[in-house]
Amino acid sequence: MGKVFTAYADGRFDLGGRKVRCALGKGGVVPAAEKREGDGATPLGLWPVRRVLYRPDRGAKPRTRLEVSPIARDDGWCDEPAHPSYNRPVKLPHPGSHEKMWRADELYDLVLVLGYNDAPVRPGRGSAIFLHIARPNYSATLGCIALARADVLELLRKLGPGDSIAVVDAVSLAPD
Repeated sequence: MGKVFTAYADGRFDLGGRKVRCALGKGGVVPAAEKREGDGATPLGLWPVRRVLYRPDRGAKPRTRLEVSPIARDDGWCDEPAHPSYNRPVKLPHPGSHEKMWRADELYDLVLVLGYNDAPVRPGRGSAIFLHIARPNYSATLGCIALARADVLELLRKLGPGDSIAVVDAVSLAPD
């Protein structure tokens, strides 16, 4: 098992010995078994980092030892539980409900795809759980983990194959 970087329910993220601010889901954190599509919650658990996506028009390919792919204008992510492509990348236009990966804001300029509900996919248990760039005010996400751009870049430099992101609740917090 590789390194583990931890997101805490109170809005802290351990960036390998340095605590930084993070945003989590507007629905709080929930056990993975209770996570449902559209609940806005971030699932508790240990999630492997599968790969990295980035907007090539808004920055160079990030430095990391992980697999990195550019986001294209027609990239999406299916969030329709009844569709066979649920919780998978898709090309747009797409007949099922989906997120656009090429966004007007900067949130998906850097995206770490987390291994939540992907092996196997369980329809309706949540999709598109990413670690991405936070809004300037760190407002809540729809279930993802979000960090400042500089913190995402630092995390990417530290991550390698086999590394994971843990999401833990307040009762599992160790004293600093």
